[in-house]
Amino acid sequence: MNLKKLLAEVIGTSWLVLGGCGAAVLAAAFPEVGIGLHGVSLAFGLTVVTMAYAIGSVSGCHLNPAVTIGLAAAGFAPLAIGLGLTLIHLVTIPVTNTSVNPARSLGPAVFVGGWALQQVWLFWVGPIVGAIIGACAYKVVHSEK
Repeated sequence: MNLKKLLAEVIGTSWLVLGGCGAAVLAAAFPEVGIGLHGVSLAFGLTVVTMAYAIGSVSGCHLNPAVTIGLAAAGFAPLAIGLGLTLIHLVTIPVTNTSVNPARSLGPAVFVGGWALQQVWLFWVGPIVGAIIGACAYKVVHSEK
């Protein structure tokens, strides 16, 4: 992965954490403003859309360090990864509020501190190890041998 793509992903992921998680923090801190669940959902969606247009042609707009590392290990991004990530999101919403993006987990943990910072390593190690294992498995299954 070249430096231009890496920088695009850093900017895109930062924008996602700022826009999406920022809206969630504001919604929780100031309920009288009326951002609510729909506003937070819209904020996450719009940050992804803006970055898809801004950096999609540069890096693919993964906005997730674990996905980026896994794709780098595999060499590209098959459709199965996108569908797999969608399934993971749908299944884990009740458990972790779909915190499968390490960068998305780190931002709130820094602000909460304490127990959240003690657990944040798991939200980095799990997805990254899973991405690397998935990439290796893909290469084994689709090898030319």
